[in-house]
Amino acid sequence: MAAIEAHGLAKSFGGRSACRDVSFTVERGEVFGLLGPNGAGKTTTLRMLAGLYAPDAGTAVVAGFAIAAGSAGGPGLRARVGLLTESPGFYDRLTARENLIFFARLQRARDPGRRSDALLDRFALREHARRPFAELSRGMKQKLAIARALVHDPEVILLDEPTVGLDPEATREVRNLVAELAAEHRTLVLCTHHLEEVERLCSRAAFIAGRLVAVHEIRRENLLRVELAAPFAPDGVLALCHSLRISGSALLIEPRVEVPEIVAALVRSGARIASVAPHRDPLEDAWLQLLAEARER
Repeated sequence: MAAIEAHGLAKSFGGRSACRDVSFTVERGEVFGLLGPNGAGKTTTLRMLAGLYAPDAGTAVVAGFAIAAGSAGGPGLRARVGLLTESPGFYDRLTARENLIFFARLQRARDPGRRSDALLDRFALREHARRPFAELSRGMKQKLAIARALVHDPEVILLDEPTVGLDPEATREVRNLVAELAAEHRTLVLCTHHLEEVERLCSRAAFIAGRLVAVHEIRRENLLRVELAAPFAPDGVLALCHSLRISGSALLIEPRVEVPEIVAALVRSGARIASVAPHRDPLEDAWLQLLAEARER
């Protein structure tokens, strides 16, 4: 059974549509991305899946709990979902540890003190545990917010813009934390407009622009991109490749051997090479094309 199954979800506020026709499936242990520009409906979709908003239309099943039009899913659903929001609602005068224990108790976590201390240790916040929340740096606050989303050990974790507003060092720390969670085969939905986060962490991503545009599979083939300075027939190196295809002035190669051997064989065969680099899935190109098509409809 999938961790999340969403079918035709829609939500409006004051007669204005926030999102519509949102349908996708997230498998257990998958890291799934929600991509889209600001105001596209990503946060609204997450809040419906977390049981905070009741959809106007459509259905969903999240961690085994059903959501239907007019129904937000109830406390049973919220007990199995961890949600990182843009404004997590911590209390400025309480310490980091006091805040985490407070929310652990609200979520009826087992042994709130011990659970909170374990997360403070994991996220390198123990030395700041007695500091008031208001005195923490932006990056510390965001790590504490992720700890809050995990404090009750949920089955599904929904992360809304986990690196927004962070400096480069804090961004790296938070991305590493998300990567650690992904490595544990937890079910994660990562809502962002940063394509590099999705490319690095997710196996698939839903493109949303007011409605679902497409679900895109992020390929992680071990490809080498060889830019050529002149036309070249690659017949002489085919035996060294699992696959080879031509893309404009470049060769996309899945090598059987080490990269230096591929390059040497190309040179011996007469290739004039401009550059050699790992080939990344062109997620940005796919997203911009789909977004342009959506705006034309």
